[in-house]
Amino acid sequence: MTRRLVGVGICLVWLAAGVSFAAASDAPVKTIEALYAGKDQLKGQRIQIKGKVVKVNAGIMGKNFFHIQDGSGKAGSNDLTVTTQQEVHVGDNVVVTGLVTINRDFGAGYSYPLILEEATVAGAAGH
Repeated sequence: MTRRLVGVGICLVWLAAGVSFAAASDAPVKTIEALYAGKDQLKGQRIQIKGKVVKVNAGIMGKNFFHIQDGSGKAGSNDLTVTTQQEVHVGDNVVVTGLVTINRDFGAGYSYPLILEEATVAGAAGH
């Protein structure tokens, strides 16, 4: 009984913190190059990518936009834009888990053929 109560308590803490029940490790790990190559098949799925933050635009339309690179791919398939509510900094080595979205147009000139949205970020400053 105590174990069950502890488990329920942990789940409630996760929910309060906005963490989903699916652990980050449950999402398939991809390289940025593999994501670009398989974006049509991965559309709508949650995936995980490890990389280095190379650019940050904070507070745009209520989100933080940032770019990561992992050393894979060539020009046009080596940089991924990610949206999150979390704070990241250029130079952070991160693991992001987010929703693969293609042909996303936010308006105001923010249009992306491929973007990882609603991401959770591990490894960012302060984590």
